Amino acid sequence: MAYATLHDRLRGPIAKGVSKRLGIKNVHALPQIDKVTVNVGINKSKMDSKEMHKYIEESLMKITGQKPVFTHARVAISNFKTREGMVVGCRVTLRGTNMEEFLDKLLSYCIPRIRDFRGLPSKLDGNGNYSIGLRDHSIFPEVPAPEVKQIFPMQIVITTTAKNDEEGKALLTEMGMPFRREKEIEKEKKEAEKVKADKAAAVEEVKEVTEEETPAEKVEEKVETKDETPDTAETPAAETDSQPQS
Repeated sequence: MAYATLHDRLRGPIAKGVSKRLGIKNVHALPQIDKVTVNVGINKSKMDSKEMHKYIEESLMKITGQKPVFTHARVAISNFKTREGMVVGCRVTLRGTNMEEFLDKLLSYCIPRIRDFRGLPSKLDGNGNYSIGLRDHSIFPEVPAPEVKQIFPMQIVITTTAKNDEEGKALLTEMGMPFRREKEIEKEKKEAEKVKADKAAAVEEVKEVTEEETPAEKVEEKVETKDETPDTAETPAAETDSQPQS
């Protein structure tokens, strides 16, 4: 059986699956992928060099098949050490055939290459759009194995025509987006809550122990002082008794 591209599946089985999930019979009313944006933030301390800018540009051009555009800072911000006109990022916007080919490659080949992959978070932005953060750009097959200093992260934003998160998630699920299962998410939440509860209990135990020890120490000090005072008070009386009466 020949491999069906994402272009064919979006207009065939994916559309049928989304209509069943959402109960929408009109094909033209179904949510669709509008565009895909690939963003790379350029850090001044690590990427502020012409060689690194050129490498990022060439890598994005190989990955997406389009020439990227460098974004510049509009306003100078002293806290972030940015000046007006400084290069702060690199961006590519994909639509049409290039977008479908990029998503097909991302879902079927690149995401499974992520190290220790356990699924993507299932939270959308509230308007049916979804963003993926990647730490290593070398998961794409077009890029040769880079040096450690050349590895850079990127963000992939999938913009859809969905009206809400339910429609957007239904479309992405039918496309094959590897979301984490709800059971796994609940398990992780329970484990995190358990760790927090254990830490809180340990802190309370330490507080109780310190509160119990301090009064006992004070009582011992008081008892010691009481025992010492009579001895010092009796010594002068004994000396007066031993002297002969005139």
